[in-house]
Amino acid sequence: MIDKTALTQVINDALEGTDMFLVEVKVSRDNIIDVALDSMGDINIDDCVMVNNAVLDAFDRDVEDYELTVGSYGITSPLLVPRQYEKNLGEEAEVLTADGRKLKGTLSACDDEGFTVTIPTKVKVEGKKRPEMVMMDTVLKYNEIKYTKIIIKF
Repeated sequence: MIDKTALTQVINDALEGTDMFLVEVKVSRDNIIDVALDSMGDINIDDCVMVNNAVLDAFDRDVEDYELTVGSYGITSPLLVPRQYEKNLGEEAEVLTADGRKLKGTLSACDDEGFTVTIPTKVKVEGKKRPEMVMMDTVLKYNEIKYTKIIIKF
């Protein structure tokens, strides 16, 4: 079976100096390898071929046979790594927390530990009869959520 750690290192080395980054590597027991890439810009077929060739150069198929797929991470897929949060700052997102709350708001900040989502919330303002909408920041750690998905608008 292909060593996932060595494979990840080869891919990260190939991506060095580009604005692309590794999101996910899956290696099945049958040596089916699925590599998902993302970028601060666009990813085209040549980018995927470059990573594919780096893997082919590093792991000889005559020694150990494997199936390899390299592609861009899906636009409707949940965010998995902090750089994806960074890429999507200012975008509207849906967050499902580990305790089952579903939040919708704008990704407003992120770091290696977690992220902030700004949510429109009705709040009773002193001296006013009706609640007003105010923007409230909710800070979450990555381990406190089940998923974060970007809301796509057409």
